[in-house]
Amino acid sequence: RLLERMGMVGKNGYNGLSTQEQGVLNKQKQYKKEAGAMTMDARKQRVLQAIVALYGLEGEPVGSSVLANYFDMAVSSATLRNEMAALTKLGLLEQPHTSAGRVPSAKGYRYYLDNLLTDDQPLDRVTRARVDAVFASLDHEPEKLAQGAAKALAAISGCTAAVSTPCAEDLCIAHYEVVQVGRSAAAVLAVTTAGYVRTRVARVRTGLSRENAAALAALLNRNLTFVAPVDLSTRMLSELCSQIAPELVPVVSAAAAILQDSVKPHVFLGGEQYLLDWPQLDGRVGDILTLLNDEEQAASLIAPPDNRSESVLLGEDLEPQIPGLCIVSDRYLVGGGLWGSIALIGPTRMPFQKLMPLLHYFADQLGEGMSGKRKDTPQMAAPRRTVIYKEDLE
Repeated sequence: RLLERMGMVGKNGYNGLSTQEQGVLNKQKQYKKEAGAMTMDARKQRVLQAIVALYGLEGEPVGSSVLANYFDMAVSSATLRNEMAALTKLGLLEQPHTSAGRVPSAKGYRYYLDNLLTDDQPLDRVTRARVDAVFASLDHEPEKLAQGAAKALAAISGCTAAVSTPCAEDLCIAHYEVVQVGRSAAAVLAVTTAGYVRTRVARVRTGLSRENAAALAALLNRNLTFVAPVDLSTRMLSELCSQIAPELVPVVSAAAAILQDSVKPHVFLGGEQYLLDWPQLDGRVGDILTLLNDEEQAASLIAPPDNRSESVLLGEDLEPQIPGLCIVSDRYLVGGGLWGSIALIGPTRMPFQKLMPLLHYFADQLGEGMSGKRKDTPQMAAPRRTVIYKEDLE
């Protein structure tokens, strides 16, 4: 069944590696990654595809006898050894030990991800229904929705997950409020054009009367709403501060800080503990968490390039490198030019064929939830205890 899903078994029962179905021993279709790149025939591609899948399932080097058994002996072990040796020479496979089988190299994973990974397997109906139940139970306030989605995706996938809040270059503040929260503190609340509520607390030594709070809110709404962060100049702030008492300047500074921060996406993580489950990442978990806990850097890592809706980043692509790491990202769309990212973080041997449909479906549901298009509401949702964990799917 695994081979059927991977497209490695033909309609007549012949294996995609075998030449029996065609009846011609050397009839091979040539593939090229791009002009000037390596040439890979169909058999080598399918051998690489099988080794990626088998290594992902077992986590052990794959030998020729294992491949022969999985291919129902359609190709001899000797032929498979030759193909594996050729792939090793090309740098697509590695041999951890002299007597061991082969595992995909970083170069092999990159070739597989760029050329062989298909995205035509739909998410199964049971998992789809469970994801729907999860989203129906989540709070639809944007930041809480992003945080809940990250935790739910991690729980179902068994991988670490990351979700960034929607952003756009023209995101700005639509409304300000100023509220006294103590004898010497004032809270500045701002609603962004994406619907987020941002808050900063400013120290006001003399306290803040209700009249002062209302006057400050009016001043901020006249001058700082619908202003792009790039247009917020020192001169503009100086002019605003000149209109109020010196002890109230911290309130204006807090409002300006919220405006500057409005275009920066926030990143929420879920399932960080799953990084410890992968032997391939032993000794590197600290470096990975340091990377992900830098919010600005994490947002950049999980954001697909402008011309793509999804991306796969390998640890060897980073500087410094983190061998064995893989970050699979998808873009979700909210509308009005707003978009965010959702990603799975794990080892390069993660089961891509299983996880990609799950990631795409989460991205679709997250986009609908952020834009308010989902018909369900938290009041209509199933209880939170119905969240399905990875162990329940096995």
